[in-house]
Amino acid sequence: MSCASLASAWNFEVRGGGLSQIKIDRYICNMIIDDITTRSEDETLQWAQSFASKLTRGDVLALHGDLGAGKTVVSRGIALGLGFTGGVHSPSYALVHEYPNDPPIYHLDLYRLGPHADLHEIGIEHYSFSEGITLIEWPERLSGLDVGVHYEVKIERVNEDTRRITVDSKR
Repeated sequence: MSCASLASAWNFEVRGGGLSQIKIDRYICNMIIDDITTRSEDETLQWAQSFASKLTRGDVLALHGDLGAGKTVVSRGIALGLGFTGGVHSPSYALVHEYPNDPPIYHLDLYRLGPHADLHEIGIEHYSFSEGITLIEWPERLSGLDVGVHYEVKIERVNEDTRRITVDSKR
């Protein structure tokens, strides 16, 4: 069931129209769909490979985490899970790496962008509203620009090897 149909059903059956759609979206549709602790880079990679099976064409993922948290490891695992066997590296200097795959994978790293960077210049809409899978590291740099994020992936570094990963679905 989609988020919209779930919210609609909940609104109609339980509240009889008492809550606005916006509040329902906030309380129902931003659901945590995964909350896992991994104890090594390999476990993080394996989790991401498995998580990739939930993705569909056009999905946009916002990857949150401090430097060294594992955003690129998660990106590499997702790419592997989608069938891409080439190298996956952080596109810090290039800003965007496009991986030829079916569906195509677009890997953006916004870390080096300034606070007033023109994201339209790098063609962010081309990537985020495409039929590919778009992975965005450092989405905080979007400065409120709506790029249609479907999943918020938060990676917390617990210690050198351990990560806590939570995934919120925006569907």
